[in-house]
Amino acid sequence: MRSTLFALLVVLGFGQASAAERLNVLFIMADDFRPEVASYGSPAWTPNLDRLAKRSVQFDRAYCQQAVCNPSRSSLLTGRRPDSLRIWSNGTHFRDPNPDAITLPGWFKEHGYQARCVGKIFHNWHTKIKGDPTSWSAPEFLHYANHGDDRPQVEGKLPENLATLNTKKYGASPLCECLDVPDESYFDGRVAAEAVRVLKDVKDKPFFLAVGFWKPHAHFNAPKKYWDLYDRAKLPKLNSTRPAGTADIAFHDSREIQGIAPNRVSFSPEQAAEIRHGYFANISYMDAQLGKVLKALDDSGVADRTIVLFISDHGYHIGEHDQWGKTSNFELDARVPMLVAVPGMATAGRRTESFAELIDLFPTLTELCGLPQPPGLQGISQTAVLRDLGRSVKNAAFTQHPRPAYYDREPSGQPQAMGVSVRTSEVRYTEWRDWKTGSVVARELYAASDEPAELQNVVDSSRLAEAQREAEQLLRNQFPPQAHE
Repeated sequence: MRSTLFALLVVLGFGQASAAERLNVLFIMADDFRPEVASYGSPAWTPNLDRLAKRSVQFDRAYCQQAVCNPSRSSLLTGRRPDSLRIWSNGTHFRDPNPDAITLPGWFKEHGYQARCVGKIFHNWHTKIKGDPTSWSAPEFLHYANHGDDRPQVEGKLPENLATLNTKKYGASPLCECLDVPDESYFDGRVAAEAVRVLKDVKDKPFFLAVGFWKPHAHFNAPKKYWDLYDRAKLPKLNSTRPAGTADIAFHDSREIQGIAPNRVSFSPEQAAEIRHGYFANISYMDAQLGKVLKALDDSGVADRTIVLFISDHGYHIGEHDQWGKTSNFELDARVPMLVAVPGMATAGRRTESFAELIDLFPTLTELCGLPQPPGLQGISQTAVLRDLGRSVKNAAFTQHPRPAYYDREPSGQPQAMGVSVRTSEVRYTEWRDWKTGSVVARELYAASDEPAELQNVVDSSRLAEAQREAEQLLRNQFPPQAHE
């Protein structure tokens, strides 16, 4: 009873916690997961996320700051925007230009928490530094690998009947794979098992336990029982139409899924349907692993003093806009699921349309746990919204992405342009700016009523003139035009 009462007091903003009363944090992140959750209106089979939603506030307008792994994760885990960190690609570890950056888990560790990492939390693979060891109280687990390395292991071996169901490989693996193997044959099953073990290890201390699932990121290789949950013919039909009137710079070459010329592949309608089926199978596989962790929390005896947060690092396209993967400023890439469950919260099981950004997580969690705020945070605490779902602490959300999408892999090694985007209650407005001069080379405007389809660029439309002017001003305030050398 005392811990529940204290949780309520913390949510209401009263004081800091003693060590014995501190709220714990179970911080759960998925990868490449747009809000395909039943509680968001999706046909996805997500019973565990649905149960979590019933004890959470669901943010229906939550957005990432850049739709690719490293910039998004670096941003949300430091509470700073990509421009502040100068991180816009996967190839630069955030500590290279920011050696003294304060991280969310590191801040909890500094204030007496056991900070533990299971799975993919910081970005992996492309950077020389593996994760961020200084942020954690113990070594990270299964945090650094290539997604293509996630090959099915049964008793330490690859199954003999390894299936290749598509013409495209994802690293060493088939892009789509449907095998009747146990959950722990793949990364996320092992992540869930280790998270359950670590929870038992830390439950008697104040803890910040980060659990990073690798799915639904490609490749699409969930065990067969998760594919079997869906009738492929009944999944939403693909509309691959590009929005009319939108400049080519808004799009990318989908290289993550389709490859690079001369080895780039195109997909038949049947293959596209298979990939979309695989994305949903990955979602349900991830959801089942999440369920194991949530059950372990419920069985631990500390659920009544543990905040549970679920997010994704960014959204994803599965063929819409003729795009596969992420790295755009469209709504499907920018919008993320966000569920925040606080013990004793009066607003549990409800949803809000108040805007939230991933950089808001750092100040929100520290305030909920009664910790001081570190300097330099650029997000805004959402605790006022958790108390009163009709309130709002911001009137817009901002996302950005460079062109080329993976500029660090190009000969120039720097962006040619940066796309900066603002989502208001009425529109999404985007400017593409020349990197060297700062001049605007293309603009986009989509009515909120057209999202997430975004099939018509209505920039300079008279009916949205006032909304466009407001969005333009918000964008210039957040991203003042500038030239780069």
